[in-house]
Amino acid sequence: MCIIKDVAKSAALSVLNTHSQQAQANAAGPCRAEVSEEGKTEAMRRLALQRDVLLTSEDRSISPVAKEGGVLHHHHHGPGIGVRQTSPNRLQHRSRQRRTRSPSQLYGGGSSDENGEREVARLDKFCQLLSGPNTDLSELRRLSWSGVPASVRGTVWRLLSGYLPTNVERRAATLSHKREEYLNYVKQYYDTRLEDIYKDYQETYRQIHIDIPRMSPLVPIFQQDIVQEIFERILYVWAVRHPASGYVQGMNDLVTPFFVVFLQELVDDDVDIETFDVSQLSEQTLRDVEADTFWGMSKLLDGIQDNYTFAQPGIQCKVIQLKELIQRINDKLHCHLCRHHVEYLQFTFRWMNNLLMRELPLRCTIRLWDTYHSEPEGFATFHLYVCAAFLNFWSEDLLREKDFHGLMIFLQSLPTQNWDNEKIRLLMAEAFRLKFMFADAPNHLQSNSSQSIKK
Repeated sequence: MCIIKDVAKSAALSVLNTHSQQAQANAAGPCRAEVSEEGKTEAMRRLALQRDVLLTSEDRSISPVAKEGGVLHHHHHGPGIGVRQTSPNRLQHRSRQRRTRSPSQLYGGGSSDENGEREVARLDKFCQLLSGPNTDLSELRRLSWSGVPASVRGTVWRLLSGYLPTNVERRAATLSHKREEYLNYVKQYYDTRLEDIYKDYQETYRQIHIDIPRMSPLVPIFQQDIVQEIFERILYVWAVRHPASGYVQGMNDLVTPFFVVFLQELVDDDVDIETFDVSQLSEQTLRDVEADTFWGMSKLLDGIQDNYTFAQPGIQCKVIQLKELIQRINDKLHCHLCRHHVEYLQFTFRWMNNLLMRELPLRCTIRLWDTYHSEPEGFATFHLYVCAAFLNFWSEDLLREKDFHGLMIFLQSLPTQNWDNEKIRLLMAEAFRLKFMFADAPNHLQSNSSQSIKK
């Protein structure tokens, strides 16, 4: 199945116009293989983690979104405006309530009215499946692969990640136990972070403290002091408990989808979650969201931890595999990149390190993660095919670029700001096609990978 490119083409034209005055292309040479060098990974990691590596002078004049009116530092004891009253068994009530809501409210945007009835029927299926007494995870994965309604997404992610048991009667006790366990971790590690026993982690804390205010500067909710303190505790506790990798820049991005999804359970459907003032929630509610976010991120990182251990071998291997995969499915694009001395590590390191989060709007990342949670080793393996489909999607636009500078500008600022759930659906379909073609013949991804890593 081919990905439809109409939307991307129109968006990319504006980028192409900025390149029209650039220097002529370098003389075309034969397609050359990438050569690994000592120390390259660290340099590329620093390059990749910069948000706007190649900005124009006009871009630099735009300042980040300022906080409006400051952030409240107290918590209201009780629900505020836009806060949903919660009860233990409300899945069927949610289903009935949402029969009168628009599809955009059901899924957080991106659906048309003509599909409303079908989406309501899907929500009914989710509610029936989650209501128990035991949830069939195979059926839940099948149903979730094409997207999860926002109203049940938190429960679905908890189940598919293994955070919640399939037995309905055990879920409340499990949640209570895990949330208490995390709270104890905070007391043990974070509250004592300045003591001598944890002096080796002071640099870790400093780096986390620096990174968090920089993340998602255009999303107001992440600029609230309360939210940043939550992320700081989550990342520090995880780093101390995982000394093999510790904290690595980029992990801070992986917290945000979980936080938004679990927060979305608590607010009304017509509330813009990206501008929601979390101080409307009680301290206990915020502690629960924080604990669930910690465990969700922990489950994710358990499956891709070699991405963040010393020298990040998991990412190096995946970048090489992606290069080999693109060479097989689109040799013309591969040779074009090689001819203009664009190394895959220069732009795909960030794709692997941040799971495409800096390439896609947050709403699209959340939809993407519905499928990742539904796929066996979705974050570790299926992500490779998603990256291949993603790069192949921009093939025609990249082939129009005739020098290294133009290619890197485009790759560092892909025009995805208007992408929606439909675009992600098409991307997933193409990624699944690639997986179907190549996953059962893994030699195409292993032929030179081990040798390349050793060089």
